[in-house]
Amino acid sequence: MQYIVTAYDGTDEKALDRRLAAREEHLESVKKRYKDGQHLYGAAILDDDGKMIGSMMVVDYPSREELDEWLKVEPYIVGNVWKEIEIQPCSVAPIFMKPSQ
Repeated sequence: MQYIVTAYDGTDEKALDRRLAAREEHLESVKKRYKDGQHLYGAAILDDDGKMIGSMMVVDYPSREELDEWLKVEPYIVGNVWKEIEIQPCSVAPIFMKPSQ
């Protein structure tokens, strides 16, 4: 099942520092999950000044429970970056899906 994950960083003065500290590990994690077909798309959410304030991802997991297992080890959660997370089921149109590799 596919899901949209929208996650907002904390708003305290150290929020961007926490994001940057966890970013490399987060990107490596996403790279692996993208290759495995679990993460389909992602983007940083920016404020009006272009500063990263959150993330949006479209992911594909067999169940919500398996998505929740990923969240337990997601570097932006472990690193206390994401403070508000919304998860919604979705269905990506076939035209946007890459053929299996």
